[in-house]
Amino acid sequence: MTKPALDELDHRIIETFSRDARVSNRQVASELGVTEGTIRTRLRRLQNSRMIQFTVVTDYRMAGSPNLVMMGIKANPSHVQALAKALSDMPEIGSVVLMMGRYSLLATALITSVEAADQLIRRKIRTLEGVQDVEVSWSIGAPKYDARLARITGPAE
Repeated sequence: MTKPALDELDHRIIETFSRDARVSNRQVASELGVTEGTIRTRLRRLQNSRMIQFTVVTDYRMAGSPNLVMMGIKANPSHVQALAKALSDMPEIGSVVLMMGRYSLLATALITSVEAADQLIRRKIRTLEGVQDVEVSWSIGAPKYDARLARITGPAE
């Protein structure tokens, strides 16, 4: 399926729902000066083309004191794209970023225990072809945190 081009109205709709996904289509239509049907149609098109999705995000402080874990991954350059895909497919990983500099990739996750992090890194990440090294940093505080950055994970099964 070809992804649609986003126009100014699409961007404004996305920005509005990014702030509060509970807002009604009627409220968004009124705010943006269009009809409610226009908002419904645009949302359906954006969802069907996988340009947006709505999800419930749990406040990470309610999930057994998880910590944000950042994993700097050094990789063989010829494997970076495949590694990015493999990491992105792991439900434990909340974000994957291609990097230039010290790391080839930066992956983040919310982890509830050292054991869960160890299992994720040792059993899943380090075993991927092309991974040369993984450096792990644990957050010790979050003066600002966007819950869309990483999902919460428990012990590996």
